[in-house]
Amino acid sequence: MKFKTRLRVTFITIIMLPLVLTAIAFITIGIYLMNMNQGFSLEAFDYSMMSEGMEAFVNTTDEAYYVLLEQAEEDPSKFEDKEYLEMINSEVSRKSTYLLVRKGDEIYYTGNEAAARLIFQKLPDYGEGELSEDSGVYYNELEKYVKQIDFTFSDGTEGSVFVVTKVNALISRQLLIDMFIAILLILVFTSMMLTQWIQKGVFNPIDELNIAMRKIKEGNFDYALQTDAKGEIGDLYRNYEDMRLRLKESTEENHQHEEQNKELVSNISHDLKTPITAIKGYVEGIMDGVADTPEKMDKYIKTIYNKANDMDKLINELTLYSGIDNNRIPYNFRRINVADYFGDCVEEIGLDLESKNIELNYSNMADPSTMVIADPEQMKKVINNIISNSVKYMDKRHGEIDIRILDEVDSIRVEIEDNGKGIAQKDLQKIFERFYRTDASRNSAQGGSGIGLSIVKKIIEDHGGYIWATSKEGEGTCMHFVLRKYIELQPQETVA
Repeated sequence: MKFKTRLRVTFITIIMLPLVLTAIAFITIGIYLMNMNQGFSLEAFDYSMMSEGMEAFVNTTDEAYYVLLEQAEEDPSKFEDKEYLEMINSEVSRKSTYLLVRKGDEIYYTGNEAAARLIFQKLPDYGEGELSEDSGVYYNELEKYVKQIDFTFSDGTEGSVFVVTKVNALISRQLLIDMFIAILLILVFTSMMLTQWIQKGVFNPIDELNIAMRKIKEGNFDYALQTDAKGEIGDLYRNYEDMRLRLKESTEENHQHEEQNKELVSNISHDLKTPITAIKGYVEGIMDGVADTPEKMDKYIKTIYNKANDMDKLINELTLYSGIDNNRIPYNFRRINVADYFGDCVEEIGLDLESKNIELNYSNMADPSTMVIADPEQMKKVINNIISNSVKYMDKRHGEIDIRILDEVDSIRVEIEDNGKGIAQKDLQKIFERFYRTDASRNSAQGGSGIGLSIVKKIIEDHGGYIWATSKEGEGTCMHFVLRKYIELQPQETVA
């Protein structure tokens, strides 16, 4: 649920729920109190009956009634004294009660003129209302409770004293106490309900997010938060999960990259140390006069030159790797003829392989006019790296390397196959990864940085192609890569 909706629900609940519960409590308490009253029925129920209980307001009326009854028995002539009546009325008027004295058919005295005129015609006649001391008359429509005392004036006129009590003015103390307790409980209940709702819907998720963020701060990226909630809280959870997964992936990549860099430094250090040690050894031999013949001197100098070339290749490979890592390989794409380009490469490579007793076979089954878009220098690095690997892992006395160009309609496939020692199936899918080496022992004869084939893969993919390898242990390895043909669009003929 969105925060705006949650606030609206909270606002409406704070207003409506206490009102509804208060109304229910008021009616329930009122019915309970009315059950204690004599003669209560639902048909006759109205809000005035939620006033002071019948017994309470009867007692209020009786306070004045018994005083007047005693006076009627001792000296009824006092009821003709308006000062006396005024005194009695002043005492009971504070309790919403007043006196009304009737002489014949007229009002002789009243403590409330306006109210007396409304009820006067409804009062019982002389001798009708004084049935017993406990009896009284209740006028529901006027909300008045009346008790009557009959007497005779000194001139013989029939008279009656009425004690009139306004029932609905006497609010029940018990009702007030019960309603106060009920309202207090309603407010506590509403507060607890809303607090629990907000606690569960807002504060608990925020606490969980706080814990999750602390885990992220501590480097723990495995603390997952799952939720089906909608709105801002659900969005926060999902954004946290996206952030956590990306941070975890980034951290793992950085860790892997760091490990690879450490391995690169270790590999480069090892591979540089070998030719440097050899160069130092041959230079010391020259300085000590070991190379005392022109043949030995020539051999020493050639060896030093070859080792220096190995170091140069290694440094160039490292520079190229840095360019790959920063996506800064310089390309100079242009159209090249496949037959001419690979023919030149084979001719150049063949001389070097012949000196190493490796036979190079070349076949081109593509059309002689086939063209591709490629960078000649970077493509030469691809071929040299693959051939270099074949030579490095050649374990046969008579080595063979076959280069084949195959036509595949919209593309060409280049295959470079050797009869070396091959690659195990468990290693075949990993040879294009950076720094991966199948020769864990890293002997000097088969050393290398482990980045040659990763460079090859990057260059081929940047040319829009793809590369893979097939191999059998003890029989040899074949590298396959595919390049798209260049197809020149023919201009459309215009219709005259």
